[in-house]
Amino acid sequence: MADAPLIAARGISKQFAGVEVLSDVDLDLMAGEIHALLGENGAGKSTFAKILAGVHRPTRGTLALNGQPVEVNNPTTAQRLGITLIHQEPISFPDMSVAENLVLGRTDSALLGRVPWAEMEQGAKDLMTQLGVRIDVTKPMRGLSIADQQMVEIARALASDSRLIIMDEPTAPLTPKEVDTLFKIARRLRDEGRTIIFISHRLEEVQALCDRATIFRDGALVDTVDVVDVTDEDIIKLMIGRPLRELIHKTGSEIGEVALEVSGLSQPGMFKNISFSVRKGEIVGLAGLVGAGRTDVARAIFGVAPAQSGTINVNGAPVTIAEPSDAIDLGLAFVPEDRAVAGIFKTLSVEHNITATVPGKIAPRGFISRGIEKALTAQSVKQLRIRLASVRQPIGELSGGNQQKAILARWLHTDPQILILDEPTRGIDIGVKAEFYDMIGKLAADGRAILLISSELPELLALCDRILVMAEGELTADLLRADATQETIMHAAVPKTGNHAQESAA
Repeated sequence: MADAPLIAARGISKQFAGVEVLSDVDLDLMAGEIHALLGENGAGKSTFAKILAGVHRPTRGTLALNGQPVEVNNPTTAQRLGITLIHQEPISFPDMSVAENLVLGRTDSALLGRVPWAEMEQGAKDLMTQLGVRIDVTKPMRGLSIADQQMVEIARALASDSRLIIMDEPTAPLTPKEVDTLFKIARRLRDEGRTIIFISHRLEEVQALCDRATIFRDGALVDTVDVVDVTDEDIIKLMIGRPLRELIHKTGSEIGEVALEVSGLSQPGMFKNISFSVRKGEIVGLAGLVGAGRTDVARAIFGVAPAQSGTINVNGAPVTIAEPSDAIDLGLAFVPEDRAVAGIFKTLSVEHNITATVPGKIAPRGFISRGIEKALTAQSVKQLRIRLASVRQPIGELSGGNQQKAILARWLHTDPQILILDEPTRGIDIGVKAEFYDMIGKLAADGRAILLISSELPELLALCDRILVMAEGELTADLLRADATQETIMHAAVPKTGNHAQESAA
């Protein structure tokens, strides 16, 4: 790193409607570093990043670039100064080609007047080669994956010679392989002397990628640390003011009769001979690497994609679950892994989302009763502490954690006795995770049977009575809580064929 900072922020503060959301932030960003911004939702990290990118103007405070005072009044000014913000969901013109998207917003003299198509496409190809990715620059953006769209955004930053590239939750929609590619590119950019700001909830990624981390809490900068000198536990304590072990605890519950039992469940190419049981009041974890088949098993049990063979028993009786409505009628609930695609109706209101599973309750005479719908929603908002402006606002406007609470609230209205929770805390901040841990524990204490799929081993170890492990579509371990450790789980999760030995738990 250079001795002088690339960006020096002093006293940066921001108010919205008279409420201060960022207070007196002093921070130096060095050339040639990957710098994490961490904190819970609303802590101030994204607001600070957007001030650097010209999306917001600070209420007070100053910025200096290479020692010279600058005012970043808008994104165009930021781009001119060499600052680029890459959003979690890349912004592009979907019907224009990759090459066309790369030159949008540039004012090079070569791009004024006639359009030099051949030069434009060759320049785009050169950028992709520089990044080491294979993307056809003549194709429209619409057909690209999110990962490739992010690569185009990074290429745009290179085209404008950006010195500071801000990545806001860039890995949330990516597969592990795509994350590896992104990390390689980020390291290459750092080694070229560029500065990367990395905003993420995933502390394991921060440890793997970043040089330094700045932690925000309640709008204030708490500390800036060298990542090699701190543990996840240290970072979490800085983020929330108390250790992780105080957040995760399982409420004591009495283990009862078997509520769900599957035997010999098989789906060729996905999983085979899956047999296990979950008892009333019991939390059973399901661990494994990417592609192990955990979500496929959950979808089969709930009737989303039924298995070709095997049996399912509910409360000791054999049942047929051909579609989700059968599962719901039997007292099952399923909170899916991908809430944005399979969990929420993004453009509908919060109250419509929460009451979607109980049409009979809200429309007892065939017409929706606004009073009943409102009362049920208010009950859920209070019970699960859902933070929102109005129950009538689109659910897509809520934070990820509050969306997840709304999905859980929807299922609780069906009074399920068996809950399948697939990555229920993925992508939400530490504080909201703590609330989920309490809710899951209380649901088990009420006598409900819970199958918890999670990639976070500390979460499974703290919450579960037993932990099942899958590898390559097969169950490889059934561990009692007392016998389970991260090492025993990972040993059972790594395929003996070695096909996925390099993958991390997910």
